[in-house]
Amino acid sequence: MTPMEQGLSKAKVLVEALPYIQKFSGKTVVIKYGGHAMVDPVLKESVIMDVLLLHSVGIRPVLVHGGGPEINSMLKKVGIESQFVRGLRVTDAQTMEIAQMVLLGKLNTEMVSLLNRFGGKAVGLSGKDAQLLIAGKKPMQMPNSQGEMEEVDLGYVGEIQSVTPDILETLLGQGYIPVISPVASGEEGETYNVNADTAAGKIAEALRADKLLLLTDVSGILRDVSDKDSLISTISRGEVDQLVGQGVLSGGMLPKVECAVSALENGVGSVHILDGRLSHAILLELFTDGGIGTMFRS
Repeated sequence: MTPMEQGLSKAKVLVEALPYIQKFSGKTVVIKYGGHAMVDPVLKESVIMDVLLLHSVGIRPVLVHGGGPEINSMLKKVGIESQFVRGLRVTDAQTMEIAQMVLLGKLNTEMVSLLNRFGGKAVGLSGKDAQLLIAGKKPMQMPNSQGEMEEVDLGYVGEIQSVTPDILETLLGQGYIPVISPVASGEEGETYNVNADTAAGKIAEALRADKLLLLTDVSGILRDVSDKDSLISTISRGEVDQLVGQGVLSGGMLPKVECAVSALENGVGSVHILDGRLSHAILLELFTDGGIGTMFRS
């Protein structure tokens, strides 16, 4: 390809992106960042650059990050085995301490530093700052061997009770990019681990975001998990219960689906589940005609 052809190719990309840039300029987009994209340094830089580009064209990005792989790694180093119930990490006091250390002390500061190093204006927060996220102990019931429902103690896993987005509105209004760790305060000052997808969804609801993007380690919702070509591009709210009944939506995908449904019912324009392992997944979803992943719509 000649330099002229390369230039024309880039120009076509920009022209294709223009109507989307115009459409979303001034809108709030909440991005849940997690999975392999947080571990691979190339993908990490790709996400950071995507967020900066959104910010540069007038979109208001809010980044909510998880840290599952990093938390798993640290727990393994100290000899604690990770346990999950319906995609949620069982969190005792020691696990909570380690999760908070990884999320706030390591990952949040790393992302803020990267964004700022490449010319952004990022500010790191947790859900405990300015009472952003208030949570209570999350209840959970599971069937026992006799098929009867019984309570399961998830420990310090929180269920968000309220969101106070004032600090985010202030930061966004002044041109900052908020980067949020999913750690919440309890009514008595205790600390809760909150599912990052759920935290992102509740924050998107509170901000009345135009879009919520959930980066994960799958290409989206597959009708058949063994067939990568069975991607469901669009799911309406009315189809969710049917897909859950069919087992298409299960396991670790359930918190994401619950988050998507709640967001749609509470004013978020659309929810997108994207493959964070794909370089520049955010730009491909927002700024190209084809898009990628699965979009939940009302």
